Amino acid sequence: MVGKVGYLGPKATFTHVAVQEVFSEYEQIPFKTIPSCIDAVYNEEVEYGIVPLENALEGSVNLTLDYLIHEHRLPVVGEIILPIRQHLMVHPDHADKWEEVKAVYSHPHAIAQCHKFLYGSLAHVPVEEMTSTAFAAKYVSENPGEVVGAIANGLAAKEYGLHIARPNIHDYDHNTTRFVVLHKDRTRAVPFEQENGYKTTLMITLPSDQAGALHQVLSAFAWRKLNLSKIESRPMKTGLGNYFFIVDIEQKMDEVLIPSAIAELEALGCKVAVLGSYPHTLLDQKIPL
Repeated sequence: MVGKVGYLGPKATFTHVAVQEVFSEYEQIPFKTIPSCIDAVYNEEVEYGIVPLENALEGSVNLTLDYLIHEHRLPVVGEIILPIRQHLMVHPDHADKWEEVKAVYSHPHAIAQCHKFLYGSLAHVPVEEMTSTAFAAKYVSENPGEVVGAIANGLAAKEYGLHIARPNIHDYDHNTTRFVVLHKDRTRAVPFEQENGYKTTLMITLPSDQAGALHQVLSAFAWRKLNLSKIESRPMKTGLGNYFFIVDIEQKMDEVLIPSAIAELEALGCKVAVLGSYPHTLLDQKIPL
C-alpha cells in the first residue's frame, strides 16, 4: 500500500522537488502553509511531512522551528539538503523575447537570490513578489498575452509548460536549503537512496538568572569532542528576554557521549529535549532543477 507524504506546496516548489527525489513512490499531497502540513502529520492525515528549515543565504525558517516547538513537537526523522537553482522562464510564445519582458514575478527569497541578474540584465524591469516561485510560474503560464517572466526551478517550467530563457541566474552557486522530514514515530526510517551523515538536534532551555550558563552548556559538548554544526536561539514566547536554544550535533545518538552531555546539562538546571536523531542526504547537484 502506497503511503502519503505532505509537503509545503503548491506543486513545483523546491519542497516538491525534494519530495519527488526521496518519496517518488508515495502519494504526494501539497499544503498551503507550513503549519497545515505539520498539522496533517500530527493528525495522521499523512505519514510524513516535509517542510523547509533553513536556507544557506536567507537563514532559518522561523515558522517551522516555532511551530514544532510551541504547537506540535513532532520528531525529526530525516533531513534533505537540496541545491537551489533559479531560472528565468517565459511563456513559449515569447521564447525569444526575454529581454523585452514587462515584469518579472517570483517569491521574495528567489528575487533576493537573483539580485545581480535582475538589477543588471533586467535593471529596467519591475519585479513583483508572489507567495511562491511556483505561483509565479503558474501566473506566466495562464497569461500568454503578457510578455512577462518568472523566476522558479526547472520542475515549475516543466509543470507549467514554460520556456527557460536564462538558466542559473542565481547569485551564488553554493545556495542550498535544508528540509526536515517529520513523522509521529521517531524510529521510522526515511527511504533515502544514500545517507551522507547523521545529526542529533536538541532543544535546550537555560536556567534563569545564572551567569555563564551558555558557556557551561557549550563546554559540556566541547570536552566530549561533540561537534556542533549549529546553535541558534529562539524566543520562548513567555516574555521578553526568555529564549531556548536549538543545537545540532554532527553525530547519531549514542549510548554514552550525548546522553552524558544531556545529564550534565540537566544537572546544571537546564531543560533538554531531543527533537530527533536522524540521517541526512545531499541530493545530487546534477539533478535538472
